[in-house]
Amino acid sequence: MNRNHLFILAIIFILILAACQTNPDPTEVPAPATEAPVAESPVAEPTETPTEVPTKAPAAQSTESSEQATDTPELATSDTPLSTAARFPLATIVNDEGGPVSLTGVVTYTNPFFTMGVAAPVIILEDQAGFVDRNEHFLMPVESQALAQITSDFFESPFSYSLALPIEPQGSLRDVDQDGAENTGVQIFAPAYWTNTWGDPFLEERDLSGGGWSTAYASTRLSENIDTEREIVGGKYLIYAPDDQQGFPNGFGADGLLFTEDDPIVQIPQGYTIVDMDTDPFTFDRARHQVVDLIEPEGAALDDYTQLSYADAFDALIEQLRNEYAFTDYKELDWDAIHADLRPAFEAADADNDPEAYRVALRDLAWSIPDGHVSGPWIQDEFSFMNANGIGLVVDELDNGRFLATYLLNDGPAAQAGIELGAEILAFDGVAINEAVENTIGWTGPYSTDHNERLGKTAFVTRFPVTTESVDVTFINPDGTEQTTAVATEFEQDSLFAALEQSIPTGFELPLEYKLLEDSNLGYVQIFSFSDNDLLSVQLWERMIRELNENGIPGLIIDMRMNGGGSGFLADQMAAYFFDEEYSLGNSGFYEDDLGEFRFDDRGEGFFILPPEDLRYHGDIAVIVGPDCASACEFFSYDMTIADRAEIIGHYPTAGLGGSIRRVLMPEDEYFTFTAGRAVDGDGNIHIEGIGVVPTIDVPVTAESLLGGEDVLLETAVSTLQGTTNAEIIEGNAMNIGDTINGDITQDQRIRHTIDLSEGDIVTILLDGESASGDVLDMVLNIYNLEDDLLLSNDDFDKEGAGSGFEGLEIPYDLTVVLEVSTYEDASQGTYTLSVKES
Repeated sequence: MNRNHLFILAIIFILILAACQTNPDPTEVPAPATEAPVAESPVAEPTETPTEVPTKAPAAQSTESSEQATDTPELATSDTPLSTAARFPLATIVNDEGGPVSLTGVVTYTNPFFTMGVAAPVIILEDQAGFVDRNEHFLMPVESQALAQITSDFFESPFSYSLALPIEPQGSLRDVDQDGAENTGVQIFAPAYWTNTWGDPFLEERDLSGGGWSTAYASTRLSENIDTEREIVGGKYLIYAPDDQQGFPNGFGADGLLFTEDDPIVQIPQGYTIVDMDTDPFTFDRARHQVVDLIEPEGAALDDYTQLSYADAFDALIEQLRNEYAFTDYKELDWDAIHADLRPAFEAADADNDPEAYRVALRDLAWSIPDGHVSGPWIQDEFSFMNANGIGLVVDELDNGRFLATYLLNDGPAAQAGIELGAEILAFDGVAINEAVENTIGWTGPYSTDHNERLGKTAFVTRFPVTTESVDVTFINPDGTEQTTAVATEFEQDSLFAALEQSIPTGFELPLEYKLLEDSNLGYVQIFSFSDNDLLSVQLWERMIRELNENGIPGLIIDMRMNGGGSGFLADQMAAYFFDEEYSLGNSGFYEDDLGEFRFDDRGEGFFILPPEDLRYHGDIAVIVGPDCASACEFFSYDMTIADRAEIIGHYPTAGLGGSIRRVLMPEDEYFTFTAGRAVDGDGNIHIEGIGVVPTIDVPVTAESLLGGEDVLLETAVSTLQGTTNAEIIEGNAMNIGDTINGDITQDQRIRHTIDLSEGDIVTILLDGESASGDVLDMVLNIYNLEDDLLLSNDDFDKEGAGSGFEGLEIPYDLTVVLEVSTYEDASQGTYTLSVKES
């Protein structure tokens, strides 16, 4: 018998069975809405008459062409399967096309820092289980992260995205129907913007800033009221129900909060649905192709005063600064006095319709606030007029108060007048150099610290207006006597660039660059910015960490002298690679309208998010800082002082810019920037603003450091990490593999043993110590070659105890090394045991 015959017989058999069935008289059920989707599970008919009959039919699902069902449904009894009747009133559906299959939308941003450092922006379906649970440490599972395509230029606002929805999403199920029973629940998503900096293409804890849910640039709208901060109060959700028996809120309830006990609940269909929470009740939309835009919150949006007059915009800005500027009391600012002093200039600019006069007045407002984060317009014409001329000379101030000529332009006016490199400059036009500096405008201001202001003024003390033809300079050449001579001024920029060169990168640098200092076997890295490509920064950083660890590099020098800042979060998390504990990094306070004062939210406290253990570096560290290390650079440098992790080396503290900034758009498309976030340490103290990160090793500014041709700060860092010490060096015994030496050690003493090692040897070297009272000594083991170059150093072999050493050390070639035994900071005494074993 062929297959066609079998098929025909099967159909006949089914028809006969169907004809033999008799249906019981069913209880009346509501007629389905026209063309409404039917659940895939079969609908069983009730076997008993319901005990209650609703007096009003629940709203039926509908499409644009559907009609309201008019039959009255009956409620199921306890013996009725769940799928036989609605557990809650049915959600009213609009545009029912079976559920969404794609999302498109735009992201509009006005915040000028939105794109800073971003290399891998992503739009993602953000699992909202964190918000449902109110768990601010919730990390969305990788499998839940459906990624969208960004379909226009990210760097042009608005940019667009497109997301094809997965057939069956892998989000976290949450039961939100508030009925007290355990139900399957629904998956809840919000399309959201993030930037991917760490790891693979999906978001991890560091990308998510520690976890939780989006507070900006998502499809949801969050409350900015202090009592309900971070609560979702509007916008759109994408939800997915695995079956047609799940409930979801269709309103916020009396408390105005979502996913709480008073939520009104409706039953939703299986599959995807868009929930619009900006309507009351919520709108449930099941069109196939949905437009869901992401929302820039009011707190992140750019304040725009461009439509106001100059004077009115100034008034609005002063009022904003009066409330929102972070350090009014700390800096003893009188906003009424500043307003009264400057408003006439803005009024005059309005009366004369003079944009340039307005820009000068706005710049003067910035200069009236002693804060390096504050800035207004750059008045190029004024700057050029006042600083065009120079004399081919740069001066620097020594720690002893003397001023030396540290740059001399070949055949420049100063050189032609007989001034020599290293000459002490005493006066200009009869005004003592110290007073001349004080009277000079620091054109790179305003400044947060006195030392930065002093340096800024010193850089410009040898610059003169176009109208200045000459200046009388009083000086003493090296090995000479005091003399005064008239020095012609001329248009020259070389000396200006020489004065500012340490603070101006070339622009050709990578975000960070590293190398091995072969003479010392130390790592060296210079970080130029935390506002460059953040993905590239982290990739270079992790590559460096791997190289340090794989090659057993004993110490790292981090040069921060030419780093103007950027992302504080990036800076903090790059510092985390040197720690094993999640130390507190402090907090930032912001003005709160509801309170009328600054508030520190405990949820804003920062912590290290530790990288994987194999990406942590435990060697010694020295950080070189300077006055051009600002903002995020300072937070990184401060982080390295936690638990005395690094020595901070410098001539001066850092710039002292301690807060986060906000920009306001003013008339003539000019930006005014000010500090809006007041940064404090873990104890609530202002720790950066006006102070900076102070060197633990303060290297004096001397004639030798300025004119010696060597980088004395780098040399100091090298000698610090090499263990240069005033301790007494004791020559110990020669050792062989297999030997163990027991000896005594006192404070300020180091004992050196030598050992010959051969190519191919694999050895384990261990050092332990004990005090006279039986306490464990914190021991340090340094390994040098015979040229006294530090090869390896270890202070914490097991990361828990106080012993030190190296396990499975592979010897690349025949060599003799010095094993130096010491206690931490040469501060203890007792007995030690040093052993060298074959691994």
